[in-house]
Amino acid sequence: MQASTDFSAFAGVRAISIDLDDTLWPIWPTIERAERVLLEWLHTHAPATAQLLQTAEAVRAVRNEIGTLRPELAHDLNGLRRESIRLALTRAGDAPTLAEAAFETFFAERQRVELYEDALPALEFLAARWPIVALSNGTADVHVVGLGRFFHASVSAHRVGFAKPDARIFALAADAAGVPADSVLHIGDDAMLDVKGAMDAGMHAVWLNRAGVDWPHEGATPHATVASLAQLCQGLAKG
Repeated sequence: MQASTDFSAFAGVRAISIDLDDTLWPIWPTIERAERVLLEWLHTHAPATAQLLQTAEAVRAVRNEIGTLRPELAHDLNGLRRESIRLALTRAGDAPTLAEAAFETFFAERQRVELYEDALPALEFLAARWPIVALSNGTADVHVVGLGRFFHASVSAHRVGFAKPDARIFALAADAAGVPADSVLHIGDDAMLDVKGAMDAGMHAVWLNRAGVDWPHEGATPHATVASLAQLCQGLAKG
């Protein structure tokens, strides 16, 4: 998909909301590494559970089971992960009380992210001009990750109980920035969760389309599409 570089519609923007996973850093290498570290921890502290969770399919099966048993955790990825570990420990005959320590091992590693090359310059550019609100369905903490200085606020699905593309989470981001929704520019990589969700909530939206794929939805298209955060900042600088 050709990148759209018409940024004239953003003249009235007074705040930025931005996705985290796969926008500022690639998420799956992070998750895979955190799962390896968790498995190593389990091999030491709960070897029967480590054996049970030896494959990605086994991990997924336990998580899906918890998702069915605990539907209230649908948007709480931390809760899903913690209770999945607890179920696996119980099923393997290890102490379920180890779930907290095991989860903390995973969570600490999950916060070790490797930024895209254009992420830090983009945050510096954006934060110098607008308040930025982190808006994520994931569990990264911008302060733990080391980016807290750039953010005015953070809104996460696991804390508020609903997730993008729900209009309510975008409304919370606008409230956190202290401006109406139509004064917020949302930036994200996911066509449905970020871009369509933001537009349906009354925000401006930029689609970060690093892979250059076609827009997958009928009807309204993104206000702008960029191939990188660097291109976004260049466009915003020109106005």
